[in-house]
Amino acid sequence: MKLHELRPAPGTNKEPKRKGRGSAAGLGKSAGRGQKGAGARSGAGKGAGFEGGQMPLQRRLPKRGFTNIFAKEYAEVNVEVLNKFDNGTEVTPELLKKLGIVKNLMDGVKILGNGELTKSLNVKAHKFTKSAAEKIEAAGGKVEVI
Repeated sequence: MKLHELRPAPGTNKEPKRKGRGSAAGLGKSAGRGQKGAGARSGAGKGAGFEGGQMPLQRRLPKRGFTNIFAKEYAEVNVEVLNKFDNGTEVTPELLKKLGIVKNLMDGVKILGNGELTKSLNVKAHKFTKSAAEKIEAAGGKVEVI
């Protein structure tokens, strides 16, 4: 059997019933929607979260805080991960993405100070923690904020 010879099993692909096509069609006149009422109208339905008139959960729960729509989200990289590179390498966000260390650059890259660094590197990133900058410079490298 080849791909172009594949067919659904007989009787499994039924055409949908055509509604509102006259009384002889079986679902004519009101097309299975019954008489009058909200269910018979277009756009029918109560909407997500409707609980039959009871105060919906979304409105019963207390609200706290807010989401800052201007907040920047940084891809975080620990100092110990940078040991993968050879001495003297210029580490940039693009290089980190290319090697798969960072999946998504988001609003930039932030270098965190977790772990130890043994290589002397020139690191370019959007943000550094104090401890990360100290560790990079202590290892003989340079820190450059983009």
